[in-house]
Amino acid sequence: MPTSSGQPRIVALDVIRGFALCGILLANVQPISGGRTMTVSGESGGAAWLGLFVEQRFMPIFALLFGIGFALLLRSVADRVPRPRVLLLRRLLTLLLIGAAHFLLLWWGDILSTYAVVGLLVLLPSTWLPARAVAILGPSLILVSLITGDGRFSLTAGLFLSGSALVRLGVVDRLATGRGRILPAVTLALAVLAVPLLIWQSSLNAGDRQFSFALAFGGLVVAAFYICLLLLLLRTPARPVLKAIFSPLGRMALTNYISATILVLTIIRVLDLHTITTRDVVLIAAAILTAQSLASTLWLRHHSQGPLEYLWRWATWTKRPPFHLPSKDAPRKSPAFK
Repeated sequence: MPTSSGQPRIVALDVIRGFALCGILLANVQPISGGRTMTVSGESGGAAWLGLFVEQRFMPIFALLFGIGFALLLRSVADRVPRPRVLLLRRLLTLLLIGAAHFLLLWWGDILSTYAVVGLLVLLPSTWLPARAVAILGPSLILVSLITGDGRFSLTAGLFLSGSALVRLGVVDRLATGRGRILPAVTLALAVLAVPLLIWQSSLNAGDRQFSFALAFGGLVVAAFYICLLLLLLRTPARPVLKAIFSPLGRMALTNYISATILVLTIIRVLDLHTITTRDVVLIAAAILTAQSLASTLWLRHHSQGPLEYLWRWATWTKRPPFHLPSKDAPRKSPAFK
């Protein structure tokens, strides 16, 4: 199934995106409902485990994938449209409108508007820089975010640029074809590094000066471990299962992200929940993700992308794309917007 640019989809990216979406919802249920954000400090049991393995572990994956997707789109349209950066500008401005609507109408914690602004200020201008410069600037901004504690702008910008650099330097292409030979060693190294970081984080209180650094640094390491582990598992017989579970969620990430907010708010109101426990968070997230996975799978049998993705693509290209997949008996046509 092609992407919005008419290029073949990279299944691994869809799987990782869908996996990240699951973790983001787990982290967001309490904030969306008006409850406090999960932390490790002062808590035990399930809340502590969620704080160690969920909090700030999945948004870095989403940001990295955003940078990868941006660079892949630019690469695929660079020789096919007269002004490819204008197309990318429309894409970011449309995302800003969607994020602003999400922020104003549903939830103050929207991340899409931040992605759009950082994309406009950092990611789009970086397309004029050499790939090696972007590869240096991305990790540098991540380091700045760890030193300053800025987890919004500089961290997002650093992850965006790092994702873009992975595409421009050919790393994503090698991983997509399963030729990343050092992947097992990197996965093992990240697992070994994550253990002392998680132990350190669990020993701190939220009021400690080092807590935010431990949370952020640990989040980046665990996020990288999750990505590498998924890439390894996609080389095993588990690939069809992972693809069936996570790929539909990832292909409709924008629709599922927005609809999850609506579903959380609806559940909270219908059940009249005044407090949110860790058990509530897990059950609510599991129910929503199960419903979204099933709905996404059924939807994608007849459509190439989700409804919000369809509108986003329409605004990006300023041409109305096909809404339904062609029937099996229909004659094959060249990819749309080629």
